[in-house]
Amino acid sequence: MTQDHRSPAPRNADERSTLTAMLQFQRDTLAMKCAGLTADQLRTRAIAPSALSLLGLVRHAAEVERGWFRNVINGEHSRSRWTPPGSTDWADFDVDDADVDEAFAVWREECARARVIVAEAPSLDVTGSLGDETYSLRYVLAHMIEEYARHNGHADMLRERIDGTTGE
Repeated sequence: MTQDHRSPAPRNADERSTLTAMLQFQRDTLAMKCAGLTADQLRTRAIAPSALSLLGLVRHAAEVERGWFRNVINGEHSRSRWTPPGSTDWADFDVDDADVDEAFAVWREECARARVIVAEAPSLDVTGSLGDETYSLRYVLAHMIEEYARHNGHADMLRERIDGTTGE
């Protein structure tokens, strides 16, 4: 892996600053786990029959960013970039023929859009809906930190399998 360029979260800040910084730290961690690898290495699966790969994690992260921030909080109706129209299957992890540059570009774009949505929200009490459930922006930020942290654990193991690199 390359050097650690993650932005540390503030140790004593307001709630919004803390949550957004912790989420960015987790985003940076996923990017760091993928750094310096070839397309084939990014497509390497964890273990059969799992479809889990670093590239799949990047595509999945793009999808959860889009889903939670754009669709739930912002009330958009954007569709997955990778799930075919009419399908209910999650195609994030189907990476055999996936374009690495596209996946990272979509992920970065969704992260940037999410940051704008969060910055423009008047408070963390802003809500959005998914089905019959209502979620606050505060919940979504906390959930996204959890989502990335869980998958970054997977990324640790994938990276170690690929090239033996371990670490934070």
